Amino acid sequence: MSAWRRGRHVRGRTNRVRRYGDWALALAILALLALAAARIDRVATRQVAGAVTLADGDSLTLSGERIRLRGIDAPELFQECSRDGHAYACGRRARQALAELTRGRPVSCEGWERDRYDRLLARCTAGGRDLGQAMVETGWAISYGDYRGAQAEARGAGRGLWAGTFQTPQDWRAGRRSIEEAPHDWIGQVINFLRQLLAGRAAT
Repeated sequence: MSAWRRGRHVRGRTNRVRRYGDWALALAILALLALAAARIDRVATRQVAGAVTLADGDSLTLSGERIRLRGIDAPELFQECSRDGHAYACGRRARQALAELTRGRPVSCEGWERDRYDRLLARCTAGGRDLGQAMVETGWAISYGDYRGAQAEARGAGRGLWAGTFQTPQDWRAGRRSIEEAPHDWIGQVINFLRQLLAGRAAT
């Protein structure tokens, strides 16, 4: 076979491989779209309101729905911090701060993401006040993807946790080999969307 014919043969085979690859990609996209259409209810926005029970400074249960406040990270319930050279139960103090914000006020939450523990990641309000922002403003939670301006203000004023020294909740959990969740930023949203689309439970 001449060099010209061999080149033509190779080009023809390459073009066929590319066509097959294009068809495979198109089929994969169609399959993904079909999957998304079939399971879109799993990422539907959920609104919850009702009686509230607090787990810690960023986790609560509302009308039976376990919720994690989106965009913040509060000390874990049994975490300790330091102030004026003395250790104190900052995790319990953070839960107390959230209790003060919700006491006697109607609480409502809205969100669509779910974390690794199947908790709804949501923005919640009590009496119309954003609980995530309030927790960061008072210094009893830190930014975990949102409320960075409120954190800068609380830190500058030495409020809450910023009145002393503390280990970030994320580092505290890592020291105890807890399963970590992604920060609540756009990357975390993509991860949660794919997790829910492929394996998550439907919102009800």
